[in-house]
Amino acid sequence: MVRRHIAGRGISDARVLDAMAAVPRERFVERSLSHRAYADGPLPIGHGQTISQPYVVAWMAEAAELGTGDRVLEVGTGSGYAAAVLSRLAGTVYTVERHRMLAEEALQRLSVLGYGNVRVRHGDGSLGWGRHAPYDAILVAAAGPRVPRALRDQLGPGGRLVMPVGSHCGRQRLTLERRGRSGNFKREELGAVRFVPLIPH
Repeated sequence: MVRRHIAGRGISDARVLDAMAAVPRERFVERSLSHRAYADGPLPIGHGQTISQPYVVAWMAEAAELGTGDRVLEVGTGSGYAAAVLSRLAGTVYTVERHRMLAEEALQRLSVLGYGNVRVRHGDGSLGWGRHAPYDAILVAAAGPRVPRALRDQLGPGGRLVMPVGSHCGRQRLTLERRGRSGNFKREELGAVRFVPLIPH
């Protein structure tokens, strides 16, 4: 998977490649789908949600330029797979999931697998997790027409925010926003993607 679908498609950050190789993706999908865990595509995880394709997880992680001591917010925990990858790249990962059952299952799964630097919360991800802000990086695994104000406010100076921006049924672009030391934001579009919608409670 890493050689063909991730490095083979241009992801070059060695730390990201190592993290992707280390996380057992089959533990984050339904047992009946485990034979497809390392194919480069999304898979259903229930509640109308999906586990993102491996390439996209690696792409977002590389774009976020994570350091070993970074405090990271993830919006859209899903099965916990991306949080597990991020946990191998950053200091602490705070992840928010709007579906209670998915949040509870992800928390249990991450605990059993030993990802002790991940904190999971059930709630409205579009509001972030203000208690632990500011964050060095924020990654959003759901698309919206714009970056929510709350997430921008919780990004620290010098921070990076990666999110698919666009409509659920239309054009979506993976977007990287950097917050300058003075508080201004600089935006860069990275490419076309397709994500489930970011739905506030």
